[in-house]
Amino acid sequence: MNKPGPITAKPLSVLAGRAINDVFAKQGFASRELVTRWGEIAGVEIARHSQPLKIQWPRQVEGRPPEPATLVLRVEGPMALEIQHTSDVILQRVNRFFGWNAIGRLALRQAPLSRPSRPKRPPPPDAREVAQVAATLDAVEDENLRTALARLGAAIKRK
Repeated sequence: MNKPGPITAKPLSVLAGRAINDVFAKQGFASRELVTRWGEIAGVEIARHSQPLKIQWPRQVEGRPPEPATLVLRVEGPMALEIQHTSDVILQRVNRFFGWNAIGRLALRQAPLSRPSRPKRPPPPDAREVAQVAATLDAVEDENLRTALARLGAAIKRK
């Protein structure tokens, strides 16, 4: 009787990464890092108000050197003017990330940014429940640790 070979599970990031890379490739991105690491590349303040939409690559003409591409950014309303004024800095940072002068200009599209919604924080545990749990923690000598454990215990009891 033949035994089946070992089952090797692939991480979800590997499986989803291939599909995501295809979607980004249709928008002109060679890889998804420009979008996923936009905050590191452009800087926190610029990334807070902009998102890369696509890269438009010009057609190659035989006998001519390749022309740089255009990076299309979605920008929130009034920040478009500020980002337009700092476009040289953004171009330098993006080209430094790529390692060559891939992007020659920016095109801005004013639109609201799509941001993932943040989950609501649960309300803090009731002080009465915290006190009840804290009463059972006499063996803990450190006051800060006892308080933290009491809050944690009350939050777990609530669930």
